[in-house]
Formats: sequence, C-alpha cells, structure tokens
Amino acid sequence: MSTATAPHRASRTAAEGRPLLFSPYRLAGVTFPNRLVVAPMQMYVADQDGKLNDWHFQHLARFATGGFGTVMTEALMVEARGRNTYGDCGIWEDGHVAPLRRLVDFLHGQGTLAAAQLHHAGPKASRQRPWEGRGPLGAVESARGEAAWQPIAASSGKTLDNWHEPRAATLEDIREIVAAYGQGARRADEAGFDVLDIHAAHGYLIHSFLSPVNNDRTDAYGDSLEGRMRLALEIAEELRRFWPKDKPLIFRISCVDWRPDLDERKDGWSLEDSIVLAKALKARGVDMIDCSSGGIRSASSGTDFLLKRQPLRKGHQTPYAERIRREADIATMAVGVIVDGPQAEAILQARKSDLIAIGREALVDPHWALNAARALGIDDPWSMWPPSYGWWLKMREEIGIAD
Repeated sequence: MSTATAPHRASRTAAEGRPLLFSPYRLAGVTFPNRLVVAPMQMYVADQDGKLNDWHFQHLARFATGGFGTVMTEALMVEARGRNTYGDCGIWEDGHVAPLRRLVDFLHGQGTLAAAQLHHAGPKASRQRPWEGRGPLGAVESARGEAAWQPIAASSGKTLDNWHEPRAATLEDIREIVAAYGQGARRADEAGFDVLDIHAAHGYLIHSFLSPVNNDRTDAYGDSLEGRMRLALEIAEELRRFWPKDKPLIFRISCVDWRPDLDERKDGWSLEDSIVLAKALKARGVDMIDCSSGGIRSASSGTDFLLKRQPLRKGHQTPYAERIRREADIATMAVGVIVDGPQAEAILQARKSDLIAIGREALVDPHWALNAARALGIDDPWSMWPPSYGWWLKMREEIGIAD
C-alpha cells in the first residue's frame, strides 16, 4: 500500500511513547497504521443494481482524512436475494468491482487500509429502508418497482411479527451461499481491499444458523452446536480459498443473543458458544473476532432488545472481546458505545482487545480519530491532520482566541 501522497500520516509510525491507540498493529501480513477502524454502517442509498456510488465515496473518504487507520465499507451483499433493502451495496457480480476499486485507491492514497465486509441478510431480507418504516417491503414499495421477495434462513417461520416469512435454506441453497462468499472474497481482493470482515451477527443469515433461537434443523446444519456452526465454518474455509493468506480475515459475531424470552435454554447463543466458535474459526484461517451482540429476531442489532431492559452503557460489548481474546487465544476488535479517545485507549491498555471499531460517533465527528489524538496529549497533533487543514488549525491555536 502506497503512502506517497499522504505525508500527514508519517507521524503515526513513530510508536515510541505514543498511546496504543495510535501505534501500529500487525495482523497476518498487514500492518495497521493505528488501532482505529471505522465500523461498517449501512447507508441504504446504493443504486438498485447494488453499485457503490458517490454518496458512499464521500461518506467513507472523509474518515480517511479524519485519521482512522482502517476504513470499512458497509456490508456488501454476496447475493441479490441476501439484501436487506433495494438500497444495499453488492459484491455479487464482477460489475461491482470497479466502483469499489475507486474507493480503495483513494483510501490507499491517504495511507489508510481499506476493509470490506461481506454479508447476507437471510431472514431479515426484503425490507424497507429504515427511514421508510423499518418494516417489510409492501404494496407502496412494489408500486414503485421494489417488489418483495421471500427471504431464506436456517429454519422457516423464524422472524419478526408481520415480516416476510423466510423459507428454510435447502442444501442446494447452502452450497450456493458458500460459493457466493468465496466469489465475494475474490472480488474484494480484485478491488484491492486489505482486510475482509464477515458479518455473522445480528440475526442475519449466518447467525440464524448459529443460534438455537432460530435454528431448529435436524440435518447436518442443526441439531447440535457443531451442526449449527457448520455453515460459518464452511464459509470460512471457502473464503480462504480466494482470500490471500497474508490478508486479515475477520468474523463479526453476536457473542450473546440475550433472548431468554425466545429460548427456554437461558439466552440462546452464549458467550461460551462464541469461544468454541472462535477457536474453530481460528483453525480455519480466521485472524480476528469482531465482537458484537444481540439482534436475533429484532429489527436491527441487539440495541433494540437491550434498551427495553437496561440503559445502554459505555463499552457494553468490550467484556466479550476481552474474554474471547483470552480464552480462544485470538485477536479481537471491540465495538459498541466507545465514545472518546481515553476510553478507547484504556481498553487497549487493559488488553481487552486489539483494535477499536467506531461507528455512530464517527458519523457525529468524522475527525473523531484526530480529536482523540489531541485528547490523549500527542505532541503536535496538528501534524496528523491533512496538511491543507493542519497548518490553518495550528496557526489559530498558536495565535489564540481572545474573549
């Protein structure tokens, strides 16, 4: 990855005496410029053919100039039937590669790693864009050319009330899905991405197989923890056929379900199950676990369910990253209500995770990473900003602002 056009990044490589948050990190054959990753965030504004457009470009480009060492795309769908909405970005055909490569080239030009997330919505497919109702596609959408389709999942009938009922995936469906992930990885590599993240959380397709809340199959893809893990492990194996071994492969999982209301077996998928899965994924070439939670049979992520039962707390998912890191002996990424630099630095210093993912806070402040450097007392933090910004801001600080 070239950094010739990004002189403002040079100061980050001097890790001596720096906060861990702004020190390099090595995973597989890739060196991360710092420990900050922009988490995948759906925009729901893709063209109907799934192609990345100028909105996505500007949305993600600003995080590269904002100091994040790694910028991850929103979820890229490996199949058209796996879309959440008609506005989802895709990687299910070769025509998706060129606009993705344009983004990757810009990120690399800023000295930033480019990460892609691959995804299949499974039982949550065929729904409205969130601001249009957060429900299933219906007559209004059909009238404007966005007809509903039937989702697929581990088992039939397992979905939210009034949503389109999914059918149980056949063995042929499963073979097609596994192959689609492999081809998605091939296209991501062709586009030049440095890091690949697989969305296996939040009640979507892979999670629908993992969780006993959603999976009541009696064949080889259900009936036991080993059976419920089979799809995730087959996908990992297929990915490593196409994704280079020296490029990091990450799995985002829901470390816990937290749905005792849906499963008499306590909380469904458990943290202990996640540790078993993490070990099995590591044996198949996965380098890191991206630690989220919840989302099984809820409208979005685990937040919908959690908010009904307890306040949302800072770093509420970080303990999952810490325990999986320790007990599965695999690198982890912490995500979820990490709001400022000192909090993120404390997580790293305590060895609770290896990378920090920032989502909504980056929407609030695209320069979150650069402002975190200032908050952590890095010498001459303005040198980390793009030169076109930094000299102005440093001069204003030196002059001062009178009352």
